[in-house]
Amino acid sequence: MNISLCTITFRHHLISLGEIAAWAQSNDFQGIELWGAHARNLAQQPDRNADWLDTFGLNVPMISDYLPLDGDTETLRHKTVELCRLARRWRTRKIRTFAGNCGSLSVSHEERQRIVERLREICAITASYGIQLLAETHPKTLADTAASTLRLIEEVDQPAFAINFDTLHVWEGGDDPIAVHRQMMPHIRHYHLKNIRDRSDLSVFEPANVYAAAGRRDGMTPLLEGTVDYTGFLLEIAGDGQHDASLEWFGNDCLDVLRRDRRQVRGVIEGREPIRRTVNFS
Repeated sequence: MNISLCTITFRHHLISLGEIAAWAQSNDFQGIELWGAHARNLAQQPDRNADWLDTFGLNVPMISDYLPLDGDTETLRHKTVELCRLARRWRTRKIRTFAGNCGSLSVSHEERQRIVERLREICAITASYGIQLLAETHPKTLADTAASTLRLIEEVDQPAFAINFDTLHVWEGGDDPIAVHRQMMPHIRHYHLKNIRDRSDLSVFEPANVYAAAGRRDGMTPLLEGTVDYTGFLLEIAGDGQHDASLEWFGNDCLDVLRRDRRQVRGVIEGREPIRRTVNFS
């Protein structure tokens, strides 16, 4: 399995992509998942691209963004093309977005059809660039439960449409991640891995809290210390060495947590500890 870290982890840190890449390389990560905002800002640095990242032995498995499905159609098309061009620069074939901003139980039939049609339309754009569009399993979207996500896959009905399987959010939707994974596996192209202390703490992952520099982080836990059984889930998905997954950490002490989580993930999957070097930013 190819494990990446996410640049969104460092959204409130004064740290360069070069420092992140050096640390990722020395701590057994295979890639760096770029947050869309970071990918756009890096466009001002032409020497930062896939060739440069190759020198660290790393790749960009996916760019994660939020395409405005409920906005102006022309704006949506423009942003999709812009994101595809950024994906080409980093030689990634996956773009992540959310399937709207309204949950499956509260959305109207007409609104659901509008979101489906827009997903289908932008899939045609991404496909022309050789890129897949991944909808993330996430609350307050049309991919908030397994049933709605599977229905969405059928409705969009595009080869370029796939799923970013956020394991915690699948569990949050009331479904068993392992059972859903077995149903959805042909459509999954990426995994997000994070955990929580208790279901009552799920509000810490609401966007307004996550993106706030002073937001609450209490309740976020290292991957194998939370309430979701990741040991069982990692063993479920470990059979295919080509799987791409990202450790999505939003909390404090990010380097220490990511270092330990990466080591423990490898320990679960391979039954052994990796040989590690250490990079400090001092």
